[in-house]
Amino acid sequence: MEHRYGIAVSPGIAIGPALVLDSEGVLISQRTVPPEQADAEVARLYRALDETAATARADRERMTARLGSALGNIYGAQQSMIESGWLREQIEVRIRAESYSAEYAVSRVIRDMVKRLEEVIALRTNSGASDARRSVTEFIDVERQVLAALLGHPGNPFANLTEPVIVLANDLMPSDTADFGPRTIHAFATESGGNTSHTAILAGALELPAVVGIGRFLTDVSGGDTVIVDGSEGVLIIDPDDETLAKYREKRAHLLTRQDRYEHLRDKPSVTADPVPVPIRLLGNIELAQEAAHCLDRGAEGVGLYRTEFLYLNKSAHPTEEEHYAAYASVLGTLGANRPVVIRTLDLGADKFSSVSGAVANEKNPFLGLRSVRLCLRQRELFVTQLRAILRAGLLGDVRVMFPMISTADELRQCKTLLNDVKEELEYAGVPFKRDVPVGTMIEVPSAALLADVLAREVDFFSIGTNDLIQYTLAADRNNEHVANLYSPADPAVLRLIRMVVQAAQKEKEHGRRAFDVNVCGEMSGEPLYIPLLVGLGLRQFSATPRKIPEIKRVVRELRIPEAEEVARRALAMESASQVTSYLRDHLRKMLPSEAVD
Repeated sequence: MEHRYGIAVSPGIAIGPALVLDSEGVLISQRTVPPEQADAEVARLYRALDETAATARADRERMTARLGSALGNIYGAQQSMIESGWLREQIEVRIRAESYSAEYAVSRVIRDMVKRLEEVIALRTNSGASDARRSVTEFIDVERQVLAALLGHPGNPFANLTEPVIVLANDLMPSDTADFGPRTIHAFATESGGNTSHTAILAGALELPAVVGIGRFLTDVSGGDTVIVDGSEGVLIIDPDDETLAKYREKRAHLLTRQDRYEHLRDKPSVTADPVPVPIRLLGNIELAQEAAHCLDRGAEGVGLYRTEFLYLNKSAHPTEEEHYAAYASVLGTLGANRPVVIRTLDLGADKFSSVSGAVANEKNPFLGLRSVRLCLRQRELFVTQLRAILRAGLLGDVRVMFPMISTADELRQCKTLLNDVKEELEYAGVPFKRDVPVGTMIEVPSAALLADVLAREVDFFSIGTNDLIQYTLAADRNNEHVANLYSPADPAVLRLIRMVVQAAQKEKEHGRRAFDVNVCGEMSGEPLYIPLLVGLGLRQFSATPRKIPEIKRVVRELRIPEAEEVARRALAMESASQVTSYLRDHLRKMLPSEAVD
């Protein structure tokens, strides 16, 4: 039994067989077979080894002819390894003695060898360690090839699952997780990643227990091994003993059967405890159209952020205008005509890629490259397709369009000009659409926050995307566990930028414009710890993962505006994130003494 610790990104407990993914997406679906099937499994093994050896032999000959014998010998080494009588014997022993399937026996034998080599690497330096690292790479590559041969060179690793699994991987891109569903995928854990990566956000949206940023562990587990993922505590347990299994099964059962302690708040208003209650609007963040129902279930007043890039993932072609329209119509049909739905336009690039953005996937610094509206303005046919669908869907309800990653006023004006061009095209073609769809912009980079007074004159509302705003302000990659200590929503620099955005919006109201909303839609708005501070800064609207909404409402209904303003005043006077965080924790404990505050 091994305990591995990472970043808890989505609460809950899952227990089940591991589905181990490598960069090739190879999985092992079966751990053991009946003893009488051993001969058949050995025969399968030998066929796969022969096929893989033949491929390595052909690769060696081709690469030798093309690049010379030195590089061709790399494939020769793999060929020798695959044809090794020792390797075949070790795998066959596991099949016959332990009733392992051929796939599991291959994985177990090779992973055990890799683990021993990594122990050697830890003790050696220079050439000895380098040789061992090369051997590790070769062994893992051989494992992938043999497993692919055994499994018939599968494509989508999730296509034919027959039982629920827990996905273990080095990392998962959004395109990997777009097919996840609670019936087949019960949880996941990754070696890499951070608590605000889009994979983590999707885990929260699908309500799957998840732990990320664990560090290297894949060589210690094979497909089919029993694992436990505790997404509340950030723990992955490999091969748990009977006592641990019993403990977590009881804990999981308790979580599943316990009634939501905030259920009674669902239909109550989200207002402060002031003598004259102040409304605080709570909206939901969604990734997929079917999540609109989650918003209603948790008492949300609408959708404050509909991330539309998932329409593009796992697709062989770009989504059509009708596919866009159908998704938006589904959300509006669920929520009704009177609840707002803020549709964020395509935000591909950075850590989200598809066939649309494949051309920029190899940028040296994709977070600062051709992403989001920059990509849309470069590939305008994609942008036009989406904008047409949004304007048409506007006739079905309270639709609002929002542009992400705006960094200059000119960029925002280009987006608005294109939107007006699309309106003219629809009108000319006689296609019904809503002309006065409200237009907003995300505030995600420091330049947008600093220009908030200028941008406010161009749009109807702001939405502060704290995830990106924090990472760009502090120059700390939100997906990099090595700088996790720098990435903090409580940093005074971030708080000052948020205050600047709110003040710009308040000036617009004072100048006689109609109500100018400012929303917060990043992960910060889903954490009860920050709600008093954000309300104190002047914010009156939050958008979060639906399951966070009852918890936020609990805080809002105990809060008074003068108290929140004092919290903000004191936090803004502090010099470090640690000071602010400590102060906010103390305040929340006093405010809600019956609640646990981590």
